[in-house]
Amino acid sequence: MKCRENKEWSLVITPKRRLFDLQIRDIIRYRDLVFLLVQRDFAVQYKQTILGPLWYVLNPRFSTVMYSFVFGNLAKIGTDGIPFLLFYYSGTMLWTFFTGCFTNASELFIANADIFSKVYFPRLTVPISNVFGNGIRVLVQFVMLMGFFVYYLVTGATLSPSLPALAFPALLVWIAALGTGMGMIVSALTTKYRDLKQLVTFALNLAMYITPVVYPLSQIPGSFAWLVLINPLSAPMELFRLWFFGAGSVSPSMILVSLGMTMVFVLLGLILFNQNERNFVDVV
Repeated sequence: MKCRENKEWSLVITPKRRLFDLQIRDIIRYRDLVFLLVQRDFAVQYKQTILGPLWYVLNPRFSTVMYSFVFGNLAKIGTDGIPFLLFYYSGTMLWTFFTGCFTNASELFIANADIFSKVYFPRLTVPISNVFGNGIRVLVQFVMLMGFFVYYLVTGATLSPSLPALAFPALLVWIAALGTGMGMIVSALTTKYRDLKQLVTFALNLAMYITPVVYPLSQIPGSFAWLVLINPLSAPMELFRLWFFGAGSVSPSMILVSLGMTMVFVLLGLILFNQNERNFVDVV
């Protein structure tokens, strides 16, 4: 007579049945994977490069020099009294952080199709690792910015940092949520419609010019003020300059609209991500 052994499974994988299922416990259980993915992306990005992580600070420096010459010297666009280096470097830093989170999230399914189709792990660990990777980059750039900031303070520049500047990490979370949420929406759509990626790339390049990256909000004509209001990235951009440099104009309505749009993008992105996760392998 054969005895049937009782087996207790340590992990049971079940399909997602709810529209909004984040599997927080699984993400916490796989937290080590998040850091492994960050290391993987870092190694892949800077493999066989001479300068390596120095590109973290060189890229925004090159952009700052170009913007200072074109928009500051040739176009004579004001910066609300903020030194050119601080104004353009900070704008480039935050814009690069946003585009990094957005681009990584928008390529989520296509770039990771091989590993998604072979190994089980909570898929949300990938966008989370992307945010951490971009966060490391922006923090390195922020340290460099603070070096310039101290220099201008010592040399007598008129800068008025305020106590809310301590909320800078919350500002990064805000921008990361906005970029990742929008990117996940695009990622869910581009698995079926690949040509959408070309349109998104063009739209992202165009979006920089309706975002206060190379100009302050005070330079925008009143007839185009609505563009600033519907752009959810305008509020955190101006808040950063207001907190650290004492120059900028942000209305409560801008902040509320931006936060509301960010929440909508994140919720919609998570819903589409969960739905697309089930059958994207068959489509890709």
